[in-house]
Amino acid sequence: MLINIFLLILSSIAALLFIARYQKHLKKKRARLSRETWAIGIYKGPSPINLFPPEGITNPIISAKDVTDIKARFVADPFMIQNINGYYLFFEVLNEKRNTGEIAYAFSKDMMKWQYRNIVLRERFHLSYPSVFLWEERYFMIPESYNSGGIRLYQAKNFPDTWQYIRTIIKRSGRYSALVDPTVILYQKHWYLFSYAPKSKNLHLFTSNTLTGQWQEHPKSPIVHNSPHFARPGGKVIMHNGDIYRYAQDETPNYGTKVWAIQITELSEKNYQEKAPEKHPVVEPGNEWWNKDGMHTVDAHQIASGEWIALVDGFTIKTVSE
Repeated sequence: MLINIFLLILSSIAALLFIARYQKHLKKKRARLSRETWAIGIYKGPSPINLFPPEGITNPIISAKDVTDIKARFVADPFMIQNINGYYLFFEVLNEKRNTGEIAYAFSKDMMKWQYRNIVLRERFHLSYPSVFLWEERYFMIPESYNSGGIRLYQAKNFPDTWQYIRTIIKRSGRYSALVDPTVILYQKHWYLFSYAPKSKNLHLFTSNTLTGQWQEHPKSPIVHNSPHFARPGGKVIMHNGDIYRYAQDETPNYGTKVWAIQITELSEKNYQEKAPEKHPVVEPGNEWWNKDGMHTVDAHQIASGEWIALVDGFTIKTVSE
């Protein structure tokens, strides 16, 4: 009897110590997040895996001070799409009052000068990483919405200002309590979606014959296991000289430190293969105030000259005295 009571006391003490450590960890994480200042800039380069700060452009091109319809803490996660009217840049705005991400956009005629427009998508839960794309002459968006219980698909009812929820294409399951940064590609007439499970640090892959149809987990998924370096998506999957590349954001030593380019060598309904990442990251902490502590999203586009231009984000951590 005394042994049982003693064991119960020990287990209770252990539980209290665990809770205390976890609360301390959360407190430190929240304190760090409250001091992060994200902004969006432009890089250029000869390829989507060789990008550099350009001459003639003053970065960042969009920051929290440009947001006019709400009080914003920061902006991040840039995704751009072009039509005959110009360039539309979608991104997360962290609403200071709600402490919740919302999706906004900015517009440009030349990709150099950008004008903030407005919030276009707001939900009761956090939204970020607004991967936007055109398919069958319709605009779609798959933002990160893990607090909703799955991965949600939206369609533009009136592009670019009005978006409507279509359906949850992938629901939360026992294999992953949350999936973040969903990244989709249509390849050889088949859809593939990459998404990261933060708890296990695994990269999951899903497939479907149609965008709005039945999605299933790929037979090789998870395709990356327990990797804080190379598992989490960091931008659109792209094609370059016939090769497929995915961007991966590195979470070490901290979240959002840098982005790697990883070549996918086989992508089919049954198989998946990829090479080790390039020796050097595509983007990493820079020398300016807006990206000196890290960068974590790359949205690369090839322009008429053959050069590549990329919308990127970066952050700095304010000191207590700031």
